[in-house]
Amino acid sequence: MHQPPLPLTQDLVLIGGGHTHALVLRKWAMKPLPGARLTLINPGPTAPYSGMLPGFVAGHYTRDQLDIDLVRLAQAANARLILGSVTGIDPDSGTIQIDTHPPVGFDVVAVDVGITSDMPTLPGFTDHAVPAKPLGPFAAKWDSFRKGTGPATVAIIGGGVAGAELAMAMAHALKLRKRPATIHLIDNATALSALPAKSATQLRAAIKALNIVLHENVQITHLGKHTISLDDGSSITAQFITGAAGARPYPWMAQTGLTTHDGFLTVNDRLQTSDPRIFAVGDCAHMAHAPRPKAGVYAVRQAPVLFHNLASSLSGGPLKTYVPQKDYLKLISLGKKSALGDRFGVTFTGPWVWDWKDRIDRKFMNQFDQLPKMPTPPLPYPRAKGVQQAMGPKPLCGGCGAKLGRDALSKSLATLKPTQRADITPLPGDDAALLNTGGARQVFTTDHLRSFWPDPAVMARIAAHHALGDIWAMGANPQAATLSITLPRLSETLAERTLTEVLTSAQTILQDAGADIVGGHSTFGDDLSIGLAVTGLLDREAITLGGAQDGAALILTKPIGTGVIMAALMSGKARGADVAGALDAMQQGQKTAAQILRDVAQAMTDLTGFGLAGHTQNICIASGLAATLTPDTIPLLSGALDLSERGEHSSLYANNRAGFSNIPDTRHTRLLFDPQTGGGLLAAVPADQAKTLIEKLHQNGHPDSAIIGHLHKGPTAQVSIA
Repeated sequence: MHQPPLPLTQDLVLIGGGHTHALVLRKWAMKPLPGARLTLINPGPTAPYSGMLPGFVAGHYTRDQLDIDLVRLAQAANARLILGSVTGIDPDSGTIQIDTHPPVGFDVVAVDVGITSDMPTLPGFTDHAVPAKPLGPFAAKWDSFRKGTGPATVAIIGGGVAGAELAMAMAHALKLRKRPATIHLIDNATALSALPAKSATQLRAAIKALNIVLHENVQITHLGKHTISLDDGSSITAQFITGAAGARPYPWMAQTGLTTHDGFLTVNDRLQTSDPRIFAVGDCAHMAHAPRPKAGVYAVRQAPVLFHNLASSLSGGPLKTYVPQKDYLKLISLGKKSALGDRFGVTFTGPWVWDWKDRIDRKFMNQFDQLPKMPTPPLPYPRAKGVQQAMGPKPLCGGCGAKLGRDALSKSLATLKPTQRADITPLPGDDAALLNTGGARQVFTTDHLRSFWPDPAVMARIAAHHALGDIWAMGANPQAATLSITLPRLSETLAERTLTEVLTSAQTILQDAGADIVGGHSTFGDDLSIGLAVTGLLDREAITLGGAQDGAALILTKPIGTGVIMAALMSGKARGADVAGALDAMQQGQKTAAQILRDVAQAMTDLTGFGLAGHTQNICIASGLAATLTPDTIPLLSGALDLSERGEHSSLYANNRAGFSNIPDTRHTRLLFDPQTGGGLLAAVPADQAKTLIEKLHQNGHPDSAIIGHLHKGPTAQVSIA
């Protein structure tokens, strides 16, 4: 008997991918709580590790070494990852507001969003400076600046330990790149005053040795472009200005109605805020029972207690208390591979201290490179013949990677009788049916996606865009849609939350396209799947697969690679940033592209499960032509080519590859058979208009559009490469 998975009954939400939450996710991967649905919300797919930031700034670490890949981590923990910034928590309604997503409900929530070193009260800072925190945007902007050429001037506002570390790291990085540099470190009081005298003295000597200009007891009045104005009338010139002075909370936390201290969420010894359902850790929390300075060591040691208390809150168990240590080891980078250490007033310095710090940091980060994996259960024995072959060498992909192969689909469709109604125009193999209703010409299509990403809202957007692709490809205007939704087993509360996210997200996409939701059906099953049946109205002749002319240019409006990237996600081999890029591409609508192309397209289709080669072949078959594709001009998603070279591919790849023996096997050509979900439009257009169309597409939100080949006389249906 089939054993369905346990129903999910409680929503646990982690806001922010800080150090504590990263460790909680890893623990959850090893010991999940049955019945709990885990969600992580973070602005991006990665989270920088603060301990390695000075080393990154100095050039000792790459950006990949600096970042925790939250996509891989969330996947290991079977958590959904929502890419967006939280803008508020409403304890009364039990919802979280997000800038990119419908509100998310919670039963228990934890906040670990860190701090910002933004200086909103300093005139000009927002426009002309880069706060050192949050770390991600700072790291990206510094990386761009240091790769420049010529003399460099840098100013760091804030003469504490963080500012001094950044100043020394920047001086070292610019020296490595042989760029003459002037570094200014500015403080409105005495610099390094939080350190013991001996440590401060040694750090001052290191700053002086790097020729960093230290400005103490100065007041900044305002910032301009490349200029810092002081209250004595003088100014400091700097091309790159950053702020590392103090820690500021995100403003939305003070608007939650929860108890705060200087804007930070106040927590008790069990890490709970004034609402026992809401926890807070790391730098965004104020420990009322044991106030401590903001330091990553406390965040790391809060993780075991938070993990226990979250699980206990969801299951009704007792909570543990967190007791922070009174002092901690401080290891301060000195720019080059040397560091200063301080503990209990004892100071030590040298390259060996850097090596020690490096080992500690790498050990922490290695936890997220070597993630626990759920073992694959063995196949039962005895079993029916062919089970192992039918399962294939890879797990079944989601999205269009789960489609039936071309052969099985074609043979099944061939058994259908011809249409019997006079008001239906048969279009074999085309994107949608053409109906004639009361004088109106209507196109009708359906699409259904098995979930490959655990966020229902994102899947709803992708499914809607995917279904609309058929309507756009035929030159129609979307009219109405019905939805067919299968939810995993959920409690009544979680089912309502999930269905609301799906409907809200799908409606936004459909209404933007000009269509409305008019009905649907919902049911429970093992996995989330979302299907849409969509109609569109034609005010022109339908654009079909047939009609392309000899010499027509082929235009593609989106990059390809979604299949290989999502397949690699399933095997834990895709970079989080590449997955995020693929998701963004699948959520890009084709309304504007269709409107630009439909007046001139001779034939058009949307790129889906059969891959670029397969869909090109469909146009060739219907138009009686052959095609030549130019792989070097085909736009690719970031990471797709690298994954192809490493042998990654979708479970549908072999089916798509069959029948194209004339195309050699290279890392580029493998992507011609990559099944696409929410892919772009593939249009055959007059060659003399192709460049103008590409310019229009680029100017109207489709920057990856490209001419990728042409159609010509030859063996019908043959697709070759140049």
